[in-house]
Amino acid sequence: MSLPPTHAHSASEFIRAVQLGETTPADLLDAARTRADAAGQLNALISLNDQAGVQAAAVQSRLEAGETLPLAGLPIIIKDNLNLTGTRTTCGSRMLEHYVSPYTATAVQRLMSAGAVIVGKANMDEFAMGSSGESSAFGPTLNPWDTARVTGGTSSGSAAVVAAGLTPVSLGSDTGGSVRQPAALCGVYGLKPTYGRVSRYGLVAHASSLDQIGPLARHATDLALLMNVIAGHDPRDATSLDAPPVFTAGTPEDLRGLRVGVITESLGGNTVGVGAVLDATLDALRGAGASVGEVSLPALKHAIATYYLISMPEASSNLARYDGMVYGTREPGGDVLGSMTRTRERGFGREVQRRIMIGTYALSSGYYDAYYSKATRVRRLIADEFRAAFGQFDVLVTPTSPFPAFRLGEKMSDPLTMYAADVDTVAVNLAGLPALSVPAGFEQVDGKRLPVGIQFIAPALQDELLVRIAGGLEGIGAVQAEVAPPQ
Repeated sequence: MSLPPTHAHSASEFIRAVQLGETTPADLLDAARTRADAAGQLNALISLNDQAGVQAAAVQSRLEAGETLPLAGLPIIIKDNLNLTGTRTTCGSRMLEHYVSPYTATAVQRLMSAGAVIVGKANMDEFAMGSSGESSAFGPTLNPWDTARVTGGTSSGSAAVVAAGLTPVSLGSDTGGSVRQPAALCGVYGLKPTYGRVSRYGLVAHASSLDQIGPLARHATDLALLMNVIAGHDPRDATSLDAPPVFTAGTPEDLRGLRVGVITESLGGNTVGVGAVLDATLDALRGAGASVGEVSLPALKHAIATYYLISMPEASSNLARYDGMVYGTREPGGDVLGSMTRTRERGFGREVQRRIMIGTYALSSGYYDAYYSKATRVRRLIADEFRAAFGQFDVLVTPTSPFPAFRLGEKMSDPLTMYAADVDTVAVNLAGLPALSVPAGFEQVDGKRLPVGIQFIAPALQDELLVRIAGGLEGIGAVQAEVAPPQ
């Protein structure tokens, strides 16, 4: 197998080539490192894995010993909030710049046990807080389709490496759209599984009731490959579900008779290009034998406010541990309180500080019932409306983002506008549902082709349906997951 410079082959093709002896895990690793060097201007990686060569050699030995490895030699990049023993896990923050993981996340361990090789750690918004990939302490990730534009966030590097062809797949995390939104802006698939479908053990927490690990890829078969490995019950995660994965990429036949509901609240505020891609996707579904209708979920108008009144207090609570006393950055400050104060001032970036302050306020005496408690009740209403909609439709559809990638710095001075970028994604996390962003087309902006994603939402534990739909859309030519051209 001759590896193209753009790494255009799928994960399935790489695995097959290793299994047939046409290439080796070490060769695939070397090629991925070469591409990472060539694409260094994207700033998509925080670190390379010094242990990757040892991992590749171990995979080769296991294959020679006769083991069957479903991900044999597959190079993969993981988001830098996933722990891997002996490597730095920075979460895109100066607070953890020199922190070295003493253990490995369950999802990452399952990848390695299946024969994958961890190439490195992807750049990300600091502590998974942001919507553009610009809040990382190590600089913004640049969009492979136009390096003057954002990748989306918070799994910015995870989306960019797949779009640029560094590796065919990656892992990210999704708290309010952090896998799906960058997937849409970079033109790849991004799957947010049902809450509890993938173990969160070893994922550094942002908002514990919302966080979920998910894969990014350019092919439906590769989504199925990864989900069959990383999903499944884990006794080390109390929220983990006992739902064995049975993922396969579907065919156009899986679209026949599918009942598709377009959420009417998602039809306003989109750019012309995003609206056109949505219309083309719905036309393609009708042509494949699906029925398409509209459904209203009135509570979604409160989704953004509800999301931030839940995620920020949970973030405030989770990040209280970063005080410089046990691990991570410690700044001198005279006494203990002074050291803690200085550590948090210097260790956290502006966006993280903003969310901690708002979250702490919402949890404070006299305001808990007015804000956090009320938001949890609205969260239940949103989940109930989704449940009712699934009585009429098999899947629901929205744009993933109301606009394609915006210019670097364009929204940094207006946090509320930045938060509104997640308008189509946050409700899924509030309801604990699975959702998939499909790379469905492009919009021409300032002479550039910018990717557009369409989001499919399924009932809880119907993650497999989403991957079958992805395969069906590929079969009818309704997916445009290309490797981004070199900048």
